[in-house]
Amino acid sequence: MLGDEGFLCRRKVGVAILACIVYSVSATGAGRCGWHRREVNWHLSGGYRVKAISYPRQKAPKTLTRQHYGHTFMPHKKVLPIEAASRLAVQNETASGPIVATIIDSPPVDGFVPWVAVSITKDRSEIFDLYAVPTTSISNNYPDSVDPQSDYAVGIFDTGASAHVIGNAAAWQAGLFYGDPDLVTNHTVTIFGVSGSVEAWVSEPIGLFIDGLGAIEPNGLLIDRTSMVGETNVAITVGQGGVPDLPTAIGSPLSVYFSAVFSNDQQITLTQDGNELVSPDIRFYGHNDSNVPEYSNIIPLELRPLGGITVGYLTPLDIFDPELESPASPSIITGLLPTQSVFFVHSVDLYEGDHSAIDKDRFMFDTGAQITVIGSRVAARLGLNPAEPSFEVEIQGVTGDVNIVPGFYIDSLEIPALGEWLSFTNVPVVLLDVFSSEGGTVDGIIGMNLFVDLNFVFRGGGLFLQDDPAVKYDPIYRIAGDIAPIGGDGSVDFLDIGVFAEAWLAIPTSPNWYSRADMFGDAKVDFRDLAILAEHWLGSIAP
Repeated sequence: MLGDEGFLCRRKVGVAILACIVYSVSATGAGRCGWHRREVNWHLSGGYRVKAISYPRQKAPKTLTRQHYGHTFMPHKKVLPIEAASRLAVQNETASGPIVATIIDSPPVDGFVPWVAVSITKDRSEIFDLYAVPTTSISNNYPDSVDPQSDYAVGIFDTGASAHVIGNAAAWQAGLFYGDPDLVTNHTVTIFGVSGSVEAWVSEPIGLFIDGLGAIEPNGLLIDRTSMVGETNVAITVGQGGVPDLPTAIGSPLSVYFSAVFSNDQQITLTQDGNELVSPDIRFYGHNDSNVPEYSNIIPLELRPLGGITVGYLTPLDIFDPELESPASPSIITGLLPTQSVFFVHSVDLYEGDHSAIDKDRFMFDTGAQITVIGSRVAARLGLNPAEPSFEVEIQGVTGDVNIVPGFYIDSLEIPALGEWLSFTNVPVVLLDVFSSEGGTVDGIIGMNLFVDLNFVFRGGGLFLQDDPAVKYDPIYRIAGDIAPIGGDGSVDFLDIGVFAEAWLAIPTSPNWYSRADMFGDAKVDFRDLAILAEHWLGSIAP
């Protein structure tokens, strides 16, 4: 293992990761009279987290954990208004017939977290072979003293991250610092924040493998490695152990090679280190695997900047560098030049009253963001006033700095798709400007709060001579009280009452705690939840 002296001697090189860096457009409004503040822990791009939300006491926002699952949900179809269809026809200079959309009313402010298990091996290619190799199976070339079943990390599947990142604590858990020498180089990169920056190390080329939480036993002790996918000869960013620690995020350099299946109707709950992790059942496959579901509707994505051919890292330019063969930067999507590409939705339409922002193509699709974001340009088109927000959130950056930014409910947000468009009404958005991998700032971020009521496949693709990336989806159906089995079975019956009875009077620290039984969302299973169960007793819902 590496001693304290080794930590102090790691050498810095002048390479910076282009991550999503967020700065606030409004830093006022803390402690508004008559507002309530609630602490949360929501994930956002670039290692940022929402630590609290404030709102008028009489207008509490709907959140995924507090209210969303406590109500019957049935998406329905609509035909977009004639004027919208006509406007689209003018833009495309083609005739346009009726446009059918799946409409979802009042999505929650926060979405799900796509938790994944992360395993590390020592699989690298020959020296000066810079390119990652995707694989649908894991090898047994583990670091010294690592138990492959118990020594793993838990991170986020983050399509908005242009490089893989592993926090310091997670790196120890997965075995990056085991052995002699360990798998972390002396080279560093700089991650910039709102009011400063933090340094992070670059790993040696390694094997990096992931699977959903379903691969981990409910007690969190052992991992099933048989279905893991990943890549070998990939360099990642490693946290140095500051406060806050860097998140563990598996980004576009891996997701570009695979199809990720998100089953929101099958939730998985895992307790690890005293923390409850809840995630959709997520599975990973090669693009042509027959196990990938064929959903009816397709949202085209684009990997930008364009020109990505492969995934690779850079070596030091200094020929006198004693670690010339070690990576000087983490692996990113690259072409003739490094591109740091991430995924963008091809078109987004937004409406607020008489104002609109149509056919915006700089919205990033980010599975690592629980909230949806709009930038200043879009907010200006919609006539939003940062001094008069509907709610506010406190965002903590990589250096621990906190900024207060405004949030709004806009009338609608629509994503064109092949098949049924996706249409959301009364949509919560946060007003931030986020740096883009293309330069400048993005128009916004499509977060996972808009996808909690969908089963979908994220198909990476996007590299040279591959098919374009896409999201394929179908809506799912829920009814309040349908808490068993995990994900529900479409009806409220004795199976649900049995599970509810086992969780009776539980709180999050109780051994019988079951988050889905807390339908009212007050962190206790009691008569309020029983009333919701009784209201929907013997009810059922079907497409």
